[in-house]
Amino acid sequence: MTAEIITLRKVSKVYGSGESAVRALDSVSLSVRERDFVAVMGPSGSGKSTLMHILGCLDVPSSGDYFFAGEDVAQMGETELARIRNRRIGFVFQQFHLLPSMSAWRNVELPLLYRSTTGRRERALRALDEVGLANRVDHRPNQLSGGQQQRVAIARALVTEPTLILADEPTGNLDSQSSKDVLALLRSLNEAGHTVVLITHDAGVASVAGRVVEMSDGTLRERAAA
Repeated sequence: MTAEIITLRKVSKVYGSGESAVRALDSVSLSVRERDFVAVMGPSGSGKSTLMHILGCLDVPSSGDYFFAGEDVAQMGETELARIRNRRIGFVFQQFHLLPSMSAWRNVELPLLYRSTTGRRERALRALDEVGLANRVDHRPNQLSGGQQQRVAIARALVTEPTLILADEPTGNLDSQSSKDVLALLRSLNEAGHTVVLITHDAGVASVAGRVVEMSDGTLRERAAA
C-alpha cells in the first residue's frame, strides 16, 4: 500500500484581519499518495498560488491540519520548514532561477551545497542524465534553449532525491513544443516512481496528470472523471 505524502484537512489561509481580511483558502482538504501525479488547476486569484506555498512549506495555514509524509507541518517553525523544503521537496518554477555564470551541473548541485553532501558532481550528472541532458552538463544557461533550461531546473529538483516534486506553472515561459517535452518528462518521472504535484491555469497542461483538482474562490474540488 502506498504512503500518503500530503494530507490537508480543512486548511484555511487568511491574510489581514477584520473587514480587510482576505480568505485565500477556505477549508481545503486534499490527499496525495506516493507515486501520484496530481494537477491543481485554477485561474488567477483562485487560491492555487496560496495552496502551492502551503504545500511547499513556504507558508503555514491559518487553521486546519497539514501533514507532509506524516509530519505535522502546521506546527513547525521556520527551521523545520526549511529542512522540509531543502530535503523533501524538489521545486520547479515558471522562472528557471538558474545562475547564469554557472554550468548546468553546477546549477544542479546547488541544493546539495547546503547539506555538505559528498559526491555532488556525480549526483548532479546523474540527475542531468535522467532529464536527457547528459551532453549539456558544461553548458551555461545562455547556451541552452528555454526547454533545456527548464530540464536543468527539473534536474536540480531531482538531485536531492525528494519525496515530492512541486512544479508551479513549469511551462509558462516555454514555446508549445518545449512545453510538450517538459510535460512528457514530468510524466515519465512520475511513471518512474516520483510523486508530482503540478500547479497550472491551463487545462491542456493539467491533462497530463493522472488526477486533476480545481481551485475556485479558495475552495477545492475533484474534477469528475471523463
